[in-house]
Amino acid sequence: MNEYMDILVAVDGSIEAKLAFYKSIDIVKLEENARLHIVSVIDMFSIDEDDTSYREREEQHIRDLLNSYKTIAKEEGIDHVETYITHGDPKVNISKDLAQAVEADLIVCGAQGVKNAEHFFLGSVSEAIVLTASCDVLVVRRSVK
Repeated sequence: MNEYMDILVAVDGSIEAKLAFYKSIDIVKLEENARLHIVSVIDMFSIDEDDTSYREREEQHIRDLLNSYKTIAKEEGIDHVETYITHGDPKVNISKDLAQAVEADLIVCGAQGVKNAEHFFLGSVSEAIVLTASCDVLVVRRSVK
């Protein structure tokens, strides 16, 4: 098949992002030597630049999250796992900068992230990814019963 060899999954600590992470593991397992790129973007526009203690706590939280996901991926038998933290606007960084840097064939993301209230005013990150990505995008939702 060799369709998806570089899978980028965007995580932010939300339930939907966790579901997207597990879906990305399933996809990576379909291809021998596929690579999983786990990314998180710290939205610096929502953090007061003078509040260094909050920024440091947020960065440590994201590092811990990415390390735990990397450990899970390794335990699931994924050999090629990389993690990335960037700062800026996730709507731009994920679909443009990060996807291009890792030469992603597929971006996997959750339908709503931790800042889902922002969607009503500015549009969701997943919507921006779908509209601007140059590769395929899979948006994962929580199952509704």
